[in-house]
Amino acid sequence: MFFGSDDKPASIVEAVNELPESGVTIYALKALDFVVPDEWNNTTDFDTLMREVTGEDDDEFLEEIKAKAEELYADEEEGYQTAIKIFKMVDTADMALGAAAMADKLADSVGFLSFMKDLTPKADTVQSIDLAIKITAELLAFTKINGIPGDSFGDFVGALGNYAGESKMRMAGIVAFDGVLPLGPDFAELVMDKLQSVSIDKVEDNSVFQKMSEYIPGIGAAEKLGFIKEAFGHTKGWISDFQSENNINSEKIINSLSEYISLADTKLDYVAAFLDASTNYFEHTGTQTVASRLIERAVNEV
Repeated sequence: MFFGSDDKPASIVEAVNELPESGVTIYALKALDFVVPDEWNNTTDFDTLMREVTGEDDDEFLEEIKAKAEELYADEEEGYQTAIKIFKMVDTADMALGAAAMADKLADSVGFLSFMKDLTPKADTVQSIDLAIKITAELLAFTKINGIPGDSFGDFVGALGNYAGESKMRMAGIVAFDGVLPLGPDFAELVMDKLQSVSIDKVEDNSVFQKMSEYIPGIGAAEKLGFIKEAFGHTKGWISDFQSENNINSEKIINSLSEYISLADTKLDYVAAFLDASTNYFEHTGTQTVASRLIERAVNEV
């Protein structure tokens, strides 16, 4: 993906057009189709996305929408650039080995790569902090996209019930890849327990926290941890219901992944580590979400 000097895409059109059409991230997302059946299309062309979002086919009108969307994205007073940056930041900390994974893709199958032996699954505490920060990032990106205060927990939880398409797929990824696989079926309770007992130094040492810290409300790590706890606490019930209603369990996840990725080892924590290192599903679907919301707004303002 093309990024400017401040690590944000030069334009929302380029951000969408440079999303990959295939690779480990796409295969992993396709494996979650059982959660959001036929809801997510990996649209990697901005013009196509405009037609999907608006239902319009008038080229002149669509050009006006595109121009307005680019204008809104370029306006730093709006929150769209920051939302993109937040989505990207969360994934970056987990992708040190991602380039190696992408090198071995073949047609519609990706091998479980030899570097698996070098992966170390995260401890439960680290994984719990990562997941909670990912939920916090989703909240913060939501507020930036919608121009509302960062502590609008009620608005966020209410909106989760209306998530669809790529946004719903992103939440499926959090539940499946960051929750169920590494932490087990009761991960929501485990994460809450870990957040209540974790020491501040553990939080400050967390690589995802270090990247996200400047965007999390609060002065100092203790206040920021308090915000993370509150964000996860408000979301925990929805997450548990989402997991239960869609029957997201390790067996279904592994079986579905195996249709796209050749797993040489199915130890759940190692599969989770592989996905951490090999995918950027948060940034990928986040870019599609920001673009879709921009298009919807542009339609109303043209």
